[in-house]
Amino acid sequence: MNEPLRHFVEKYGVHVSNIKKIVCGRKYSAVLLKNGNIGVCANLSTNVEVKIEDLRTADLNKIEHRIILNAYFNANLNYLNNYKKKSDIFKAIDFKHYKNIIMIGLFKPILKKFDENNIKIQVFDLIKKNHKLIPIEKEMETIKKGDAIILSATTIFNNTFMEIVNNSGVNCDIFLLGPSSIMNKDLFEYRNIKKIFGSIFESYDERVLNIIKQGYGTKKFLPFGKKVFL
Repeated sequence: MNEPLRHFVEKYGVHVSNIKKIVCGRKYSAVLLKNGNIGVCANLSTNVEVKIEDLRTADLNKIEHRIILNAYFNANLNYLNNYKKKSDIFKAIDFKHYKNIIMIGLFKPILKKFDENNIKIQVFDLIKKNHKLIPIEKEMETIKKGDAIILSATTIFNNTFMEIVNNSGVNCDIFLLGPSSIMNKDLFEYRNIKKIFGSIFESYDERVLNIIKQGYGTKKFLPFGKKVFL
């Protein structure tokens, strides 16, 4: 399969006429569709200035276009599922069954839960800093040995997703995580993807859009959403 964003563009297309507005902040960007659906995507220090019209000729080689396309498919696809349960990853997965757990993309609240439950985990992040991070140079060799990987959904737009999943071991379970997650069953066709954890929001929720526009991140806007998983 093609990498996920290219796959979704080719399968569903980009219908610019369905977009009401694009909101770009310092940490996140959001797409509001005319039907009220909100999709979000992290910026990871990228300065995003994309207009609706820019998506008519969206370039998958441009990181800022990939961010907005990620948010667009988040808004389009995340609301089509029947979520039977709403839960965060630590409640949904019993990590004590795994021996070699890896987190790619630092999620501090989840790392804290691992520490509180005395469960060992190895963490990699390209941008964030933390005393528990392992040097990024060791990422690929570590991935090959993991039996569980918590994978940030930001790897889809930053184009590291395919390398990571394709280097994972035969008996590895990968859990895609974050509000940037595109909640679509097609992602299960990629190697070892077992569950997808993401977020949905109330229709036309201007609170979420304003928080993102003001430059804030998940701590501020996620309380207005619902954590869901496939």
